[in-house]
Amino acid sequence: MNAPMIVAELSANHNQDLELAKAHIKKAKEIGAHAVKIQTYTPDCLTLKSHKEHFKIKGGLWDGLYLHDLYMQAHTPFEWHEELFQYARNLRITIFSSPFSSKALQLLESLQCPMYKIASFEMTDLDLISQVARTKKPIILSSGIATDEEITQAIDVCKQAGNNDITLLKCTSAYPAKFQDANLLAMPNFAKKWGVKFGLSDHSAGFLLPVIATSLGASVIEKHFILDRFLGGADSAFSLDTHEFKEMIKQVHLAWESLGDAHYQNSPTDSKRIFSRSIFVQKPIYKGEIFTPDHLTIKRPNIGIHPQYLQSVIGKQATRDLDFGDPLQLEDFTLPNT
Repeated sequence: MNAPMIVAELSANHNQDLELAKAHIKKAKEIGAHAVKIQTYTPDCLTLKSHKEHFKIKGGLWDGLYLHDLYMQAHTPFEWHEELFQYARNLRITIFSSPFSSKALQLLESLQCPMYKIASFEMTDLDLISQVARTKKPIILSSGIATDEEITQAIDVCKQAGNNDITLLKCTSAYPAKFQDANLLAMPNFAKKWGVKFGLSDHSAGFLLPVIATSLGASVIEKHFILDRFLGGADSAFSLDTHEFKEMIKQVHLAWESLGDAHYQNSPTDSKRIFSRSIFVQKPIYKGEIFTPDHLTIKRPNIGIHPQYLQSVIGKQATRDLDFGDPLQLEDFTLPNT
């Protein structure tokens, strides 16, 4: 199993400042993220510019904001994209995006975006998913608010387009998300149920869930990244800052390393086996005498023969004089009168 790809989600943390967006990409590279992800949309492709009551967000971090106003704050301007992609490539860090419209996909294709993610709120937009899948590039789907039926439909659309490089991320669509709502055990079930790779898109505090997800076999870990939460912004409350994200990368890697190999076997030449037990002489015995239980004991270190041979030695004849504390060797005994 490969180590999970760690994706730093920039989202709205650029605060409409191109140089701040580039600073995030540079820092993500420095602290060891494998990729940085942006979001490609305009407010108009997501919602209507209306202040009718049903466009107002009720509750949560963005309580009282109208959808169009929120997305105006959060979007990454199309005119930044070429510069951001080139900047990331110069730094040798992968950059990709979530397209939210055909126009967004066209822009990203013109920039040779290497892979795509479909946000969970877009999982019902099967036409968009089909368009993305037809690029034949790796596609990441986010479960979030999607039902099993909707996930099945999205995956079927990808496969019908001839795209089988699909990763499904477990996502809890709450900002921030509660640990008790994570249901990380669903991830391995994604592989069994839909035959896809799986991972985690996490909005919880800290990085406990990414570490657990790694232990369950996640191939992708996505987490919102901000240089410093004091910068504020729409997504700052559930983003990891530079120190936290760097520590997450370290802990995820340690978790992955600790998984090791399910089919490993301890080597009989392992240096630590010196501290296991073997057979020793606890009562002096002379050449020609017969071993009794009183002569032998099983103690550390492991420099004599294996303890499994103890009963086989009883009744055998010593082939040489042995003193207290001598480790017993195979050549030290034989059948009587032979």
